[in-house]
Amino acid sequence: MLAVRRVTQDNQGKKTAGIDGVKSVKPHDRLVMAKRIHPKHWKGQTPQPVRRVWIPKPGKAEQRPLGIPPMIERCKQALAKMALEPEWEAKFEPNSYGFRPGRSCHDAQEAIFNAIRSKPKYVFDADIKGAFDNIDQEALLRKLQASPVLSRAVKGWLQAGVMEGQVFSPTDRGTPQGGAISPLLMNVALHGMEQAITEGYSKSYTVEKPLLVRYADDFVLFHSHLEEIQKVAERVTHWLAQMGLKLSSTKARMTHTLTSYQGQVGFDFLGFTIRQFPAGKTHTGKGTAGKALGFRTLITPSKEAIKRHKLTIKERLRKFRSASQEQLIKELNPIIWGWAAYYKTSVASAVFSRCDEVLWKQLAACARARHPDKGTQWMMQRYWHQVGKRKWVFATSTGAEMRTHSKTAIQRYRKVKGTASPYDGNLLYWSQRLKSHPMMHETKARLLQKQQGKCRWCELHFQDGDIIEVDHIDRDHKHKHLSNKMVIHRHCHDERHAKHLETEKLLRLAAAGINIK
Repeated sequence: MLAVRRVTQDNQGKKTAGIDGVKSVKPHDRLVMAKRIHPKHWKGQTPQPVRRVWIPKPGKAEQRPLGIPPMIERCKQALAKMALEPEWEAKFEPNSYGFRPGRSCHDAQEAIFNAIRSKPKYVFDADIKGAFDNIDQEALLRKLQASPVLSRAVKGWLQAGVMEGQVFSPTDRGTPQGGAISPLLMNVALHGMEQAITEGYSKSYTVEKPLLVRYADDFVLFHSHLEEIQKVAERVTHWLAQMGLKLSSTKARMTHTLTSYQGQVGFDFLGFTIRQFPAGKTHTGKGTAGKALGFRTLITPSKEAIKRHKLTIKERLRKFRSASQEQLIKELNPIIWGWAAYYKTSVASAVFSRCDEVLWKQLAACARARHPDKGTQWMMQRYWHQVGKRKWVFATSTGAEMRTHSKTAIQRYRKVKGTASPYDGNLLYWSQRLKSHPMMHETKARLLQKQQGKCRWCELHFQDGDIIEVDHIDRDHKHKHLSNKMVIHRHCHDERHAKHLETEKLLRLAAAGINIK
């Protein structure tokens, strides 16, 4: 039942249909589906193919293939994932951060900072070519070591094939992106990489070992010596070949964090630029003993990420040029908040200020395009107002205002502890991390703290992966005070509103004198 709820109610892609055409499941049908997906019914069943759609990669011309399984197969995969994930979370290596519960890009960013903060190092920055599409299925199944029932099911999903329009293609390699279990299978395939690079090194603390930080199929290797990092890169290449994988020749590169190597300094990873700068005694970083290092380590938003963000706002302004000011604010605010929240753990204050300047100019250009026959003063009086002590705020007379990047405060992030996992039972630790996560909205964070990390409807602790929504207690969306809000699960939100609608219906019938027995 939990698996069905996760797929049909909580999942963001629940309205995207597979080849079965199912994208909305009613409550009664969910109960029927929960009985159908029990493993005792799996024997002898052949999974249907996945539906292939192509989605663009952010900021690139190339596209990524997405495989969408039928709804019933998605529920089965969610059930299998719930069985396999706790076991593998107890095994996974500490510096693996992608597609894992309780871990994020910010953990990988902080792990990189810790790796280089005290000593400049050589970096091997690499990307696995078509990781999802080229995994050796037999090698993966051997590594999975699941029960016979699960092994047969996973093999069936891997070999189900792909439907693109009316054309069927077999899948004898890889795992289709889009299935609930696919990210877990890829992490299983890449498990052991960290151990492979440290084989042969002494266990003594005086010997420097290479360090790996991996986020899904992107990873970086660090070591102080060029010869060692080159050896480790070759070892990783041979290790990946055992799983049928190889590195992308266009994306793999060697660089150094402080000095120029092959014409480059530093590297980009997950949208951040990470590099070190020489610094005098007043600006230098300090080691663990307080000794001046002579350099400082800075992590900033990458130039490509900034350019892509500005272009996104420009395109939205063009698309909503004829929309009302309030609608435009409603459209842009989540984009600005989300981008600033992602980068607020980095050195981004100056970047936020520059983005605000560009945003102001973009809004002014949009206003001029909308009213070419009006003067500057008229447009300023119409669209820009004073809000409190702040002047020149892009806002409406009803109180809706455009959010600025600089409104998001810089926040130091604390990396997840070692091999800690949400399955280890430490609910207090994980609920505290949930409310302090950079991507948690300020309102939700305050409400989570107020509710002690629990849902006000079902009284269960929120866990990583839960869809958390804000609900108005008196159902009046104009009453925006924090005392009138609470955070609940998405499925609890649906249940609460369904009960309210049913109550209102019964009251209307009773008022009309209709017998409601």
